[in-house]
Amino acid sequence: MDWFSRNQPLAATELHYDNPFHLLIAVILSAQCTDKRVNLVTPPLYQRFPTPEALASASFDDVYPFVKSVSYPNAKTSHLIAMAQQLLARFDGEVPSDIDALMSLPGVGRKTANVIASVVYDKPVIAVDTHVFRVSHRLGLSDGKTPYAVQQDLERHIPLEQRAIAHHWLILHGRYICTARKPACERCPLTAWCREYPLLHH
Repeated sequence: MDWFSRNQPLAATELHYDNPFHLLIAVILSAQCTDKRVNLVTPPLYQRFPTPEALASASFDDVYPFVKSVSYPNAKTSHLIAMAQQLLARFDGEVPSDIDALMSLPGVGRKTANVIASVVYDKPVIAVDTHVFRVSHRLGLSDGKTPYAVQQDLERHIPLEQRAIAHHWLILHGRYICTARKPACERCPLTAWCREYPLLHH
């Protein structure tokens, strides 16, 4: 992690948002979908549904046209409306900071809850998506078989004050350099630590 802190001191989510509620919408939409696609979809969605109240009172047909180009649009449309309704019913319309409370919302799994907790509330948790999972295994940071196991390994090794940003370091590294199919090893400054580099380039 020292290399990242020296070379990428500013890393942040690439999802566009202007408040915690809108980030929650974006993270729910980003499941198995690119941030780039989500960022195209969200500006008109945020404008049309600026508050939990606006989204909670929307119908499926109100919301669906905004999200139809993302993956699993039917499920995500239902999740977004139900999530807004639950925020109002249980949390006074405020996005909770507690991981379990977040995970109790429709469409919110552990990864989404951790993103919200770390980005909005600076909680020292690491969200493990496919990029973080892959990079952690390649760099020998974890041998965990599940995202939660990898999360626990990373949180054991990464100091509290670095966890929120470490999540972004690993995601961005996985998205732009350490990709799944053709990792750009020639541009990677971390090959000395990579377990797969010798296998790929023997």
